[in-house]
Amino acid sequence: MMDKPYAPATDRNRDPILAVLRERFADRRQVLEIGSGTGQHAAYFAAALPWLRWQASDVAGNLPGIRLWLDEASLPNTPPPVEVDMRQAWPALAFDAVFSANTLHIMGWPEVQQLFAELGRRMPAGSLFMVYGPFNYGGQFTSDSNARFDASLRAGNPASGLRDFEDVDALALRAGLVLLDDRAMPANNRCIIWQRSNPA
Repeated sequence: MMDKPYAPATDRNRDPILAVLRERFADRRQVLEIGSGTGQHAAYFAAALPWLRWQASDVAGNLPGIRLWLDEASLPNTPPPVEVDMRQAWPALAFDAVFSANTLHIMGWPEVQQLFAELGRRMPAGSLFMVYGPFNYGGQFTSDSNARFDASLRAGNPASGLRDFEDVDALALRAGLVLLDDRAMPANNRCIIWQRSNPA
């Protein structure tokens, strides 16, 4: 039997993220988490936010580990995780909010573009998209630690790396998403929230 995957950073960032989720997702009902990773966030946030149906998702290889966390938590508001891969068609999913943590700098830029294109097609009017992670602004790193992190990412995969906020916001705008909040978080991270505008 495999051990549950574990990412120490998830324990460090979960409570600051939860504070934003409590505020912004207070009136939401169905959340799609993109890139659930280990599954730690899904189990923690679903337990703390019982009014939300928290749908975890990731590429196929990460689903067994996510299932271990969700099975152990045994919560009524966490359905089985589903495969969502930017390189293939998504399953049919219903949601009024989308959450993703520490994913945009792992994906290649074409996958980031695909993510926003899919959200533009699938997000209902008024729904929210909240992203957590490090970003550059005006093409500049916001800290030395973020510059070092970017270098380590690119050494492992040249397609990865910190994204410029302006580039990502431009993708969001083209997808019909309007910026609501860009909030500083601990350890030089950000919580950025967009809302799907009403179609023209």
